[in-house]
Amino acid sequence: MHPAIQKVLVVGGNGFIGSAVCKAALARGMEVTSISSSGRPYRTPKGHTPAWASKVDWRKADALRPETYAQLLSGVNAVVHTLGTLLEDGQYKAALANGDVSGLVRHFVSGLAGHGNNPLERKPDDQTNTSYEIMNRDSALRVCEAFTSSSPVGETAEVRPFVYISAEDIYRPLISARYIETKREAERRIEQLISDKPHYRGVYIRPSLVYHAHHRPLTSPLAALIDLSATLHENLPPNLPTPSSILRSLGSAFPPASSPNSQATPSSLESMANALTIPPIHVEHVAEAICVALDPIKSVRGVVGVREMRELIGWSEKGEQQPSPGHV
Repeated sequence: MHPAIQKVLVVGGNGFIGSAVCKAALARGMEVTSISSSGRPYRTPKGHTPAWASKVDWRKADALRPETYAQLLSGVNAVVHTLGTLLEDGQYKAALANGDVSGLVRHFVSGLAGHGNNPLERKPDDQTNTSYEIMNRDSALRVCEAFTSSSPVGETAEVRPFVYISAEDIYRPLISARYIETKREAERRIEQLISDKPHYRGVYIRPSLVYHAHHRPLTSPLAALIDLSATLHENLPPNLPTPSSILRSLGSAFPPASSPNSQATPSSLESMANALTIPPIHVEHVAEAICVALDPIKSVRGVVGVREMRELIGWSEKGEQQPSPGHV
């Protein structure tokens, strides 16, 4: 049986989520091309290249420069954009992959202190720029603009999905509000780009904490705590005050002054409440949900949160439970 979507372009396919998407798409019989700044095949944190990686067409391209990959777009049915950064100092990703606790703490403290990469200190033509605006918003917009301007090879009535990896608002005040704001700005502007293009649909995947016990070992203990908190909140009587409900009440009572164009929730307290109630999700489950969302029969559009991702991969149908973060 052939998949409905046969060719997919993954932007950032050698990254944490991107590699999981490539692997899941290949398992469904899709043809996968990845573009990244290095063009190198995916390697595990220990330097191994898994067998599935040999089936991906790895290409070097710059997401901000469509001329480096535009020739690929006519030949694909869908694009999955996985580039993004939680901290403007992108070196935190290496600390996560290597289980370097002190290094991770150092990067987070640097970000909180404002000592990370300052976009005002970078030159306009500096393509190593890792600011929130460039990584979380502009790179996706450039790819989406090029994709929606391309013409698919051959006649097809299928609607071509553009899948953007966004995020749940769970990290403030530990992480700058610009992280989630740029994610929301990207969602809104992508939707504007495709609003008058009936042959395209936008899908905005909003994972919470994405974990993997082996590839990002430091995420597992935190995921286990968040999963416990979400489970307790879900099973407590609805009228019983909970930490999340108290935080939401305080956030409503003392809303901070915010930009009228901000797409984030108005208060960091609301973000903290989300962190207590939205369960973590395994990176392979994110990838599975993305692959299901590519299916034109499903015709998934708009925002897809953690609970919607669970529904897409059929948990309710199979009676499955999410594996414990400490054992995956």
